[in-house]
Amino acid sequence: IANGTEFALTAGFFSRSPANIERAKAEIVAGNVYINRSCTGAVVGRHPFGGFKMSGGGTKAGGADYLLQFVVPRVVTENITRHGFAPETTPQYRDEFLPPR
Repeated sequence: IANGTEFALTAGFFSRSPANIERAKAEIVAGNVYINRSCTGAVVGRHPFGGFKMSGGGTKAGGADYLLQFVVPRVVTENITRHGFAPETTPQYRDEFLPPR
């Protein structure tokens, strides 16, 4: 029942059985899982909040990776040793590197 919905913002589970609690922690798919407590009351600035499935849109607000959804990661590498393929003199302007039209 717990994972049988298209939404997965929060889930709550109450049990006295340590085995059932561990199973719930491992198997429930939701953005925030509350065990043996109320299902509301995420503390702003302390609990990252957001869902999965149709309740989610990316990383959790307030989480460590939240800002990453607003950037495009990119890697730029440069060989600074320049062995054998560098021009003898460095052109003053970038256009000198371009082939003639």
